[in-house]
Amino acid sequence: MVLPPNRSLPVVPEQQFIVKPLVKAIEKAYEKFNTGSVILKPKPVILEIFSQMTDPRLDRKKRHILSEIIVLAICAVVGGADDWVGIESFGKDRYDWFKEFLSLPNGIPSHDTFGRVFSLISPDEFESCFMQWICLLRLSMPGEIVAIDGKTLRRSHDQKHGKSAIHMVSAWALENNLVLGQLKTDSKSNEITAIPKLIQLLDLSGCIVTIDAMGCQKEIASLIISKQAHYVLALKANHENLFHEVEKFFLEAEANHFEGAAISYCQTETKNHGRSEIRRYWVTDKISDLNHTTPWKDLKLIGMVESQRTVRGKTSVERRFFISSLEKNVDLFAKAVRQHWGIENSVHWILDISFREDESRIRTGHAPENMAVLRHIALNLLRNDETPLGIKNKRLKAGRSTDYLAHVLRGEMEKMD
Repeated sequence: MVLPPNRSLPVVPEQQFIVKPLVKAIEKAYEKFNTGSVILKPKPVILEIFSQMTDPRLDRKKRHILSEIIVLAICAVVGGADDWVGIESFGKDRYDWFKEFLSLPNGIPSHDTFGRVFSLISPDEFESCFMQWICLLRLSMPGEIVAIDGKTLRRSHDQKHGKSAIHMVSAWALENNLVLGQLKTDSKSNEITAIPKLIQLLDLSGCIVTIDAMGCQKEIASLIISKQAHYVLALKANHENLFHEVEKFFLEAEANHFEGAAISYCQTETKNHGRSEIRRYWVTDKISDLNHTTPWKDLKLIGMVESQRTVRGKTSVERRFFISSLEKNVDLFAKAVRQHWGIENSVHWILDISFREDESRIRTGHAPENMAVLRHIALNLLRNDETPLGIKNKRLKAGRSTDYLAHVLRGEMEKMD
């Protein structure tokens, strides 16, 4: 539907359909769970923010309130639902509980309604609301490591309509334990265009941004500096001249036993599940003799990491090279490199195992990326709940207990108190 300039959708008469802010609608539910042992924030911020969403539906098709559809979906995904049928079933099973704080003028929406609404919602607006919530929830931590990496939603392709699987680029803040944001690309190769857009949206002041070789681009390095942040970028042969120059520097230094090259060194060792890994880190800021560092904004440091893994008696060795805007501090460099892979373990792996993301066949319209945002909302809520359970078991518990579900939703407010 396209509206003429200076025109808007007609307002639905109040007596026909009363749409009150969701924040006010659910206050009764929070009062029910406030026993006095926990002080609740007056407004559930996540729900207030998402109630600002623009409704893309025709007025005659608005049988359910958009903000209530969104909160039903959030609660259901936290509680273990992975598709529209599961969300509808979750809502119907807990209808009496939801009815205590939602108006539900026409009951629980059908799975077709959930699917249609989330296929129509603007993913940019949904993502914007998500980031508003994160800005309020996130604690400022100077020097925090923010890892940016991509993940393909493998079954989001639609061969019938010539649609390839979507690729989501996400930012993960380790100390805050939060997904800060995500953007869709049509393929992994388009990470180069998505990463700058995502960086532009984020507050990265004082952070250390880590990106793998796909995002090792001069423009991205310059953009990170403009956001008053530092970068640690993996360097591979996609920048052949600089890569071989850095590689040659460290190989020559190694041949001289790293003597007289102003190189700092540290080492870490981990052992678990029958696997041991020794990581060795070398960095130097003596790079004036390198010919290909000048185009890189504020490049001050080059580094080499050697990973020696032993699994079932077999040992392998891998070396990687990095460039960074950090001052010479090998321990901080090692922390940034090591914690970059937190996005794989704490986000991508969890989404696959606990949320079954790679099995999802949601494909229509904007639904795949909007469902990805729902998963990230649920992951952030569950990550910030201190109950000593894994994400999978927290979802099971939220599905069994509305008391626990209310506790998880309440957690984002307690963190901001």
